[in-house]
Formats: sequence, structure tokens, C-alpha cells
Amino acid sequence: MDSAARVERERLLRRAVLGGDEGAWRTWYDEAFDALYAYILWRCGGRHDQADEVAQETWLTAVRRIRRFDPDRGSFAAWLRGLAANVLRHHLRRRSRQWKREEAAKSAETALSPQPQPDHADRIAATLDAVSERHEAVLRAKYLDGLSVAEIAARWNETPKAIESLLTRARQAFRELFEK
Repeated sequence: MDSAARVERERLLRRAVLGGDEGAWRTWYDEAFDALYAYILWRCGGRHDQADEVAQETWLTAVRRIRRFDPDRGSFAAWLRGLAANVLRHHLRRRSRQWKREEAAKSAETALSPQPQPDHADRIAATLDAVSERHEAVLRAKYLDGLSVAEIAARWNETPKAIESLLTRARQAFRELFEK
């Protein structure tokens, strides 16, 4: 679907949703859910429990903020991914505060006991949240969407060499942040 057709279709869906058309919501939900959930699961480092919670909160946020969605500024799918990224950041901050409180409580009990550490999936999620948006986008295109370098280059209107270079930098940034 070309950009003008997408914008017009999403304007009509938005108008119908704001008018109370449950069928329009169902259409959007059905079309967007699988890709959004895959994105969230990827950003959560494969943790289904956390992904389920983030997905639910993302859709609730979308319902509350649908008036703010502007099809001229981007697709509904991109808007949902932005909401999900913000929800995930909120969850990571909350989880980090919880770990700190638990560590403080345990250190008060005994200074010699080992401190709880975030698990591998939490570290992946935090690292994906910490890399730049452009690095996250190219990693998502390659590893979540399964696009080849040539496909990413064509979609982004860049050369394959530029995408290879960007992927190299994105992987390095991810690696450095993950190891911290």
C-alpha cells in the first residue's frame, strides 16, 4: 500500500474509532497485534510474561490516546511501537527501582550475601532500550523482521554498504552496552 493510501485508510479508521465503531478497532487490532507483539517480545529479550504485560498496557494506552494519533506523521504500527517503547522504558525504570530496594533491604540483613542480578533477558531488554533509535531500528529490521541488508537498504533508500556499516556499529554499541 502506498503512503497516500495508507494515510487515507488510517484517517478513515481513526475517524470511525473516534465515532465509537468497535469494528474499526477490531480491524486495527487484528492487523497490528502480531507485529506489535513480536516487537515487544524482542524488546523484552524473549520474556513472554513481561511482553504480555507491556502489550496489554500498550493497547490500553493506545485506546486512551487515540485522538493523538496522526496518520500524516506516521503509520499506526509505528505509533504503537513508540507507545510500546515508552511503556517498556517505564517498566525497566520500575524494575530497576525495585531491584535497588531489594538490594538495600538484603544488604541491611547481611553484607556478605550475594546481590540479585538482572537475568539475561532483562539485560537484553535494557540494552535495546539504551541503544540509539537508529541502531535499534536497524537491529530490529535485521533480526526481528528478518530483512536482508539489501532489503533494508532499499526500504531506507540507502546503499547496502551504508547499512552494513550501520549494522556493524549497532552490533558494537549493543555489545558494549550489554557488557556494562
